Amino acid sequence: MGAIFRREVQSYFISPIGYIFLAAFYAFSAFFFATSSLAQGSTKMNTMFSQLMIILVVLIPILTMRTMSEDKKSKTDQCLLTAPVSLGGIVAGKFLAALLVYTCAVAITVVYAVILSAYAEMDWLVIIGNIVGLELFGASFIAVGIFCSSLTENQVVAAVISFISILALNMLSLIGNLVPWNWLETVCTKLSFYERYSGFTYGLFDLSNVLFFISAIVVFLFLTVRVLEKRRWS
Repeated sequence: MGAIFRREVQSYFISPIGYIFLAAFYAFSAFFFATSSLAQGSTKMNTMFSQLMIILVVLIPILTMRTMSEDKKSKTDQCLLTAPVSLGGIVAGKFLAALLVYTCAVAITVVYAVILSAYAEMDWLVIIGNIVGLELFGASFIAVGIFCSSLTENQVVAAVISFISILALNMLSLIGNLVPWNWLETVCTKLSFYERYSGFTYGLFDLSNVLFFISAIVVFLFLTVRVLEKRRWS
């Protein structure tokens, strides 16, 4: 897994994808920080975190679109599938590499908090809760993106499928409001990534939401392993 992880991290910065993702995240986060905190003279950052959630729907598919599809297109997946490493190790290595790049992006929010702390007292527990929530939210989207990338050899198609899937997972609560059955509306709300994340932006650190995102990560990485397993024996 270590070799896969190092290879994937290097690939993000050999190709422009890593730079594009980081530059876009930094640019949008800086804009949201300036307009929601600095311009308003407020030490609250929950608006910025809420707005970043929307941007991740677009940026995460860009980050993950090549994770599996590129190997399939270049036929290097056959080398990986026959290498002395478990399928779980391959998927975990790719996931951790993407998560590292994502974490480098999220780390900029700590800088913003430090800037605000120079002018007023900060509620660091709320800030930490927001950062943890954003990290879990993005990590679950990365798992979804890697799964979608494993379904095709075309990076653009992988990005589009990821975008649609992530958008649908975010909008489950809205979809639930359109159905006439109360039980289905409740299920959709419980499974909505947006509803699970929104509490973090207000400083509500709910353990059930943490476990939800961790479970989502495990499920989608498991599904990716199953796709690779099917390909290995096909």
